[in-house]
Amino acid sequence: MASPLLRERSSKPNSIGPIYSAMHINELDKMRLDAYESSISYKERNKRWHDKRIKAPTNYERGDKVLLFNSRLRLFPEKLKSRWYGPFSVCKDMKNGAIELYDEDGNEFIVNKQRMKPYQKSVLDTNRDK
Repeated sequence: MASPLLRERSSKPNSIGPIYSAMHINELDKMRLDAYESSISYKERNKRWHDKRIKAPTNYERGDKVLLFNSRLRLFPEKLKSRWYGPFSVCKDMKNGAIELYDEDGNEFIVNKQRMKPYQKSVLDTNRDK
């Protein structure tokens, strides 16, 4: 917003109009540069946030215990029911991101490695065994 003095002078022909235009262009350039720097810092913050959440690939050995995520549980919405099934044992870890598992009955099946997490025996399970 221009000051009233500048507006008054710029309305007169050939008085201060070109100077005001140059000042206005400089302000626009400064605003554009500030917006550019702001967008760069936003992109850097966003990249750091996403990079922190990238999981390192997990390699499983034969005989490791894992849990399988059931993504189809939404059909019967039970809030407190766990979506993790298992434990299953690893039969073979494949290079293409798949993993071959077998259950206690000996049934073998192949699933995506992203649906797995390592099984850790909880304190409640150890107390139940005693």
